[in-house]
Amino acid sequence: MKHETTFALKGNICFSESSDQISVHENSYLVCENGVCAGIFKELPEQYHGICVRDAGDALIIPGLADIHLHAPQYSFRGMGMDLELLDWLNTITFPEESKYADSDYARKAYSIFVEDLKKSPTTRASIFGTLHVEATELLMDLLEETGMKTYVGKVNMDRNGPDILQEKSAAESAEATLRWLSDTADKYENTKPILTPRFTPSCTDELMQKLAEIQKEHHLPVQSHLSENMGEISWVQELCPNTSFYGEAYEQFGLFGGEECPTIMAHCVHSSEAEIELMKKQGVYIAHCPQSNTNLSSGIAPIRDYLDKGLRVGLGTDIAGGHSLSMLRAIADAVQVSKLRWRLVDDRLKALTFEEAFYLATMGGGEFFGKVGSFQKGYEFDAVILDDSFYRHPQPLSVRDRLERLVYLSDDRCIKGKYVSGRELF
Repeated sequence: MKHETTFALKGNICFSESSDQISVHENSYLVCENGVCAGIFKELPEQYHGICVRDAGDALIIPGLADIHLHAPQYSFRGMGMDLELLDWLNTITFPEESKYADSDYARKAYSIFVEDLKKSPTTRASIFGTLHVEATELLMDLLEETGMKTYVGKVNMDRNGPDILQEKSAAESAEATLRWLSDTADKYENTKPILTPRFTPSCTDELMQKLAEIQKEHHLPVQSHLSENMGEISWVQELCPNTSFYGEAYEQFGLFGGEECPTIMAHCVHSSEAEIELMKKQGVYIAHCPQSNTNLSSGIAPIRDYLDKGLRVGLGTDIAGGHSLSMLRAIADAVQVSKLRWRLVDDRLKALTFEEAFYLATMGGGEFFGKVGSFQKGYEFDAVILDDSFYRHPQPLSVRDRLERLVYLSDDRCIKGKYVSGRELF
């Protein structure tokens, strides 16, 4: 990895300035200064004369994409069991496969493939589930650290309703393993950070959730989990937590549902009630919209238009392996497509997402969880991806915006020619 203190990329620069506007600067210079965006210029100002310039020619330069929900151990079986619904898929495919990560040799082989492919993708930031295995999760963090991408990684907690091969024996054992993992990884990494990861309410007893709440407060960790993904899952949570009136309260009662002291990502939110939506807004919970996974596992279509109109925080996730594609470009296209189906077939009051809005979700929307990330506005961290579409033949002239939309829908990894994270060149 190269790391120039001050340099520029030259090309066709595209980024979100708001949820409904993509700013395009053709044949311009994007300047990075100490890992931060310093400005976009048609010609380099005098103070930048002599800096290193990577000329991308007619290629497009976009902010790095933020994948705020995916499961690293599931990459090895993506595209399998896609005719099943969520709970059947977990029991039949997912849990048996994840149990293999008790074997460190298997974990190294599988995670090496995942990390290599993630590095080649347009993703620069990600929030990632591991498994309940401490050693395998630490190995995943080691491999991710070497890539230069910025990631959160979670050791999964689950002490109930799992198979014997993939369940911690008790809440105490689960909490103890989590503390050991945090101790082992404390101050070890620059790019990879821990995130507390109760798999979902059906997998965690109240005793375990209370222990995780104590760990969260002591170590000031962010949290990631699942919420209101599937109707069967929601009914199950009601049975398991009769003292709560909606799914989100199963987390909130332990202080694991957002707020200033507990940044939280909740994946899916396909069937959230009005009370749950209001609580997510109040607590600043980030919603990870995973359109491909929600389609594959018959979960439904999340009302993202409603969430945006109400001012909730929303990003996109590939949700490997509920989703079968690691490409966040594909996630952008999927988000638009499923919103059209919801508008046409479910609720014609909620207009479909525009391309601009879906692009925003993949950049600024999810990027905000990591800080000032996901745009090329001055002061944002310099995460950038170079996309070259020159191998696509076409008879007509195309605008830069049209080329960007086409690249998103074609989702062809061959177009990815460069990647930067916080000003560091990954390739």
